[in-house]
Amino acid sequence: MIGSSRARQDEIRARPGRFAGAVKSSSADNSTVAKENIRAVARLQEKAALQRTLLQRAADRIVAIAGRESTVVLHALFFAVWIGLNAGVGRRHPFDPFPFVFLTMIVSLEAIFLTLFVLGSQNRLTQEADRRAHLDLQVNLLSEQEMTMVLRMLGEVCRHLDLRETISSPKFQELARRTDVGQLAEQVESHLPPAASAPPRQ
Repeated sequence: MIGSSRARQDEIRARPGRFAGAVKSSSADNSTVAKENIRAVARLQEKAALQRTLLQRAADRIVAIAGRESTVVLHALFFAVWIGLNAGVGRRHPFDPFPFVFLTMIVSLEAIFLTLFVLGSQNRLTQEADRRAHLDLQVNLLSEQEMTMVLRMLGEVCRHLDLRETISSPKFQELARRTDVGQLAEQVESHLPPAASAPPRQ
């Protein structure tokens, strides 16, 4: 009797250690899953970067440089020096007198090419965002199908154990049915406000 009591006490003392070990194991598993997800996202980013053409890489580089604060400062200094040299400062003969036609032409050409580079870069980024959106949709649909299957399995377990209260509820039965994506999209569109650009209905 005494030995049984001591064994029981030893088991109770050992429970916190087992619980702590289970918590540590769960934390390690979560950390591993997070690292795997990060590596998967990094691989997708690297693959998208490697698929860029030479012109796309040059456009991205130019857009990145143009967006820096130092570029703005350099442009301001360049314009100030140009206008100063051609406005009679230092009594030098101006090579581009007012209204600075040559400077206007340079700035216009720079704006045209920079706009083209920005549009090209934004177009590529939009295509990548569309691909990620399609991937997210596929993952979400797969998750929905998996959860529906889990609910159906849970319903079978509840029926086997004669637990009728939860599975007989309309909410559970609705969630256990497979979601019709087309019907759901129509419901969402019907509840969204009309687009601002859409013509008013007569």
